[in-house]
Amino acid sequence: MLVGLMADTHDCLPMVEKAIKRFNEEGVELVLHAGDYVAPFVIPKFRDLKAKLIGVFGNNDGDRELLKKRFSENPKLEIRGNFAEIRVGSAKIALLHGHEEELLKALIGSEKFEIIVHGHTHKAEIYKSGKTTVINPGEVCGYLTGNSTVALLNIEKLEAKIVNL
Repeated sequence: MLVGLMADTHDCLPMVEKAIKRFNEEGVELVLHAGDYVAPFVIPKFRDLKAKLIGVFGNNDGDRELLKKRFSENPKLEIRGNFAEIRVGSAKIALLHGHEEELLKALIGSEKFEIIVHGHTHKAEIYKSGKTTVINPGEVCGYLTGNSTVALLNIEKLEAKIVNL
């Protein structure tokens, strides 16, 4: 199973559309969004996504109640709050924004998850820490680094790669 990973969309609608197009082309079956949609008007853009999307809030997400309402308008979209534990096949995945550094470090150090997906730093990276693969898909918006990125995760192989949009 192929899982799409994204974070830090920050209202950048053209790049959100590119990310959705790429995920659809790749045939991903699930997308995990590590937060910072920012405004509720970005959520309806996900209607073109063929896969289910599970997301969490980021530190720049303003009107959380209206964001929840926009998510609820599409049965393929689910927002879980600040943290989500997701099982995909035999893999246990932690999804969070990552702005609470102590919490992120504790989760990584616990080795209770095969995969930890986070955003916040806008820096795309994949690394191993003990038994855990840590993935930051970077920023969809491209505002801080100048690079718009997502990641693709092969669940069977527990391998991920960063993809430029």
